[in-house]
Amino acid sequence: MAITKIHPIKSTLKKALDYITNPAKTDEKLLVSSYGCGIETADIEFEKTLQWAMNKGNNLAHHLIQAFEPGEVEYEKAHAIGKQLADEILGGKYEYVISTHIDKGHVHNHIIFCAVDFAEHKKYISNRKSYGFIRRTSDRLCKENGLSVVIPGADRGKHYAEWDAQRKGTSYKAKLKIAIDKLIPVSADLDDLLRRLEAEGYEIKRGKYISFRAPGQERFTRCKTLGEAYTEEAIAERIKGKVITKEPKPERKGVSLLIDIENNIKAQQSAGYERWAKIENLKRAARTMVFLDQNGIARYADLEQKIAALQGENEQTAATLKDVERRLSDMALLIKNITTYKELKPLYDEYKKSRDKEKYLRGHESEIILFEAAAKALKASGVSGKLPDPAKLKAEYKRLTAEKDALYTEYGKLKKQLREYDAVKQNIDSILHPARGREQEKAL
Repeated sequence: MAITKIHPIKSTLKKALDYITNPAKTDEKLLVSSYGCGIETADIEFEKTLQWAMNKGNNLAHHLIQAFEPGEVEYEKAHAIGKQLADEILGGKYEYVISTHIDKGHVHNHIIFCAVDFAEHKKYISNRKSYGFIRRTSDRLCKENGLSVVIPGADRGKHYAEWDAQRKGTSYKAKLKIAIDKLIPVSADLDDLLRRLEAEGYEIKRGKYISFRAPGQERFTRCKTLGEAYTEEAIAERIKGKVITKEPKPERKGVSLLIDIENNIKAQQSAGYERWAKIENLKRAARTMVFLDQNGIARYADLEQKIAALQGENEQTAATLKDVERRLSDMALLIKNITTYKELKPLYDEYKKSRDKEKYLRGHESEIILFEAAAKALKASGVSGKLPDPAKLKAEYKRLTAEKDALYTEYGKLKKQLREYDAVKQNIDSILHPARGREQEKAL
């Protein structure tokens, strides 16, 4: 599994880049890569992009950290996962430098990327939504690479140190939860439980919220930060012998999966929930049959064929979308390098003609480095002779962006359809089980 966190860089960008690319931490820089910029020139390339964007905002860059569980992943694999993460969340539009540090007990990636993209010069918006995308993408990549995944909601907002402490059994919160769970069966009420915790050495602070502090703990821990089952109200209900469960979700429109009551923990704990689930299953089964009728599916084989067709369309759309995204990424880099080359070519020509090149270099070092980097990148991409017209490239980029947006919309519709049909198939399998295999060719 991997824990992630992100913060902005408002100053000392060069210092931050030097830190993450430290040879002692990155196996002599073997575990350092970059995209859209050079590893050694990233700071001035970021600065140039910010200038084109007219220095939008106060952020120079963003620093994303992806930390893996100790012993779970090899260095090279961690680095590859980090590059996949950066490529997906940044969409091939932001310069970034990534390094994998191996000098600590846990392998972790550092990704520093420019605060604005070099394709459209838009500012990267760092908020809950964008972080949620980072979190989900990181979890998916971990799962695809055979690593464990953070349970949704269980470790939200948790720093690596706190997560690692809980994993090792040294977290104050983890120990407090264990103590509360142990005392609930023998406590008469909430006050009795608090007295028993005090007898075990916990300091109790009463106020708007009840807080606890264990011996040696620096700060108090509020009840409500332990989870839904550890609020004052929840603990009091648990002492009374009542099981704390969330209210059933409102009825959803469309087809949804039947509830597996037999293996549902909530149903085993609450007779009320079991009754609700049985009624809900009747509604879901009815909606399933209506769906089949509305879509003209009368045989199990028809349902399987429809799902196979949707899967084929989905895969084809995903492949086309991936190809368009790759072309957009390549084109964005090309536009950046051509723009830099054309802008700085007159200055570089003056430098080449200068009698005192060292003096000229001292006054224009950044510009000359940028020009040479752009020229090198263009040569590597096979561009020679007359350069393509940036205006035409930008028009093509705009057209491809519109095509990508349309493909995303189509891909989303196909995924929704596929989820619906998958749910229908699973419901039919549940309804017909165990005789589905003998009856699948009969009319539904």
